[in-house]
Formats: sequence, C-alpha cells, structure tokens
Amino acid sequence: QVQLVDSGGGLVQPGGSLRLSCAASGIRFSISTMGWYRQAPGKQRELAATITRGSSTNYADTVKSRFTTSRDNAKNTVYLQMNSLKPEDTAVYYCNARVFGDASWGQGTQVTVSS
Repeated sequence: QVQLVDSGGGLVQPGGSLRLSCAASGIRFSISTMGWYRQAPGKQRELAATITRGSSTNYADTVKSRFTTSRDNAKNTVYLQMNSLKPEDTAVYYCNARVFGDASWGQGTQVTVSS
C-alpha cells in the first residue's frame, strides 16, 4: 500500500523560509519521479517542482530561484526548501509520486505566508 506523508507546513512571514518533507512507503521510491503541487483557495492545483529518479529538477516559473527540491533515496524522502516566501505562495502543498504510470498523492500540508 502506497503512503505519502507530507509535513513541514505552517505560518511564516513574507520573506521567510519553510522546508517541506514527504516520506514515502510502499513504492519503489528510488525510481519514482517525485513532485510537489500546490492548491490555493479557489484555484486549481498546480505544479511547483519535480525531481526525477536521476535528481533532475524542474520548477514552475513562479517559484524558480526561490524553491529547491531534493531527495534522499536512503530515507525514501523528498524535500521542498522554500525561501523568500510570498503571500501568493499560500496554499496546501501536496507531494506526488509517479512510477510506471501510477500516481499517488500525499494528504497535503498547509503553508500560509502572512504578516
């Protein structure tokens, strides 16, 4: 049974930083493409960042140069380091895993950027 557990969200002031984590189990993590998506109130879920099995990364233009995703295959965990946070980054952030055409989602973690 695949399980993705998102954590690390919270309330942060503009300009601050947060680090999200996603711990995976029940999947072949090392060959999975991992992604971070986010959904703001009243908006569609959108892709923020992805990291392939070879650790190649891709970022949405809105987060490029501020967010960094990484993975630790020994811990079956993927991270999203978020710096210089803006109020428009406020959303629920979801971890996603894709392998052999199958996709799984974490439960989401709330990130709120506000003064």
